[in-house]
Amino acid sequence: MLKRYAFAQGGVVATDAPNAPILVFTSPDEAERRYLVEEYKLDEHTLNSALDPDELSRLEFEPEHVAMILKRPKNYSHEDRFLFRVMSMGIFLFKDFVIIVVSEYDPLNDGRPIIRTQTPRELALRLIYRSITHFIDHLRVMNMVSDELEQKISTSMENKFLLSLFTLEKSLVYYLNALSTNGVLVEKLKGNSAKIGFQQEELEYLDDIGVENAQCYKLAEIYSNVVSSVMDARVSIVSNNLNVLMKNLTIITITIMVPTFVVSAFSMNVPMPWGWGDNPLAHYFILGIAGMSALGVTLFWRAKKY
Repeated sequence: MLKRYAFAQGGVVATDAPNAPILVFTSPDEAERRYLVEEYKLDEHTLNSALDPDELSRLEFEPEHVAMILKRPKNYSHEDRFLFRVMSMGIFLFKDFVIIVVSEYDPLNDGRPIIRTQTPRELALRLIYRSITHFIDHLRVMNMVSDELEQKISTSMENKFLLSLFTLEKSLVYYLNALSTNGVLVEKLKGNSAKIGFQQEELEYLDDIGVENAQCYKLAEIYSNVVSSVMDARVSIVSNNLNVLMKNLTIITITIMVPTFVVSAFSMNVPMPWGWGDNPLAHYFILGIAGMSALGVTLFWRAKKY
């Protein structure tokens, strides 16, 4: 699907003009891909890389444009079950216009207006910065989810919360890899700034993007280390909770077995000693012995601090 945008009022607005300076292709079909390759001379391999979620960020120079493959977070949904995924985005920067290719949702129509942008180069930098801030937002959500899962694991004897925490740890590994490759892309943009034609203000903004990406990577690394370091401890907690439950059930079983043995011994089809068989209070006497035996076992466990 193709959407066109233009620079207006210091930002980006939608337009229907055929010569719009911003073209956004969301999940392009085969016909649109052929159109991009034939009309704008996009490299077919690079175009496919922009739609491949496993592709690494990189910078390539073509005769008429600069191609950037950028990693960005995929929108999270409840069906993902704590798995935060990443996706790729292609930015093809020409002299007077820019083509953006994504596999899902339009990055210029996510509810946040793009401001202080007047050139395709500035727009490319804004999209890189937005990707970093999107990563940061997801990392904050991951941290909150991790805290909630840890609290549930502390009182749980099931594996489902541990599996969710493991999935979260897996997501952080994906994010670390994506942020690392984005950092490489930013460094390559700095090294080729003269060839691309970045102005002084754009170079300063690019430096800020590099710092922000480094901080985001460090934050993801901290969260990843925290989650991986508590995994073993949480596994031990679940195992210990199960052991405590088994111990309590064993104590209850033994406590019940003693009075059961007493009652069973006096309920055998044999004559009762000392003439109790003719005593009308024998039944209550036997129940009393059974109750005292249960009390004795309970006091024994408490004395042993079990």
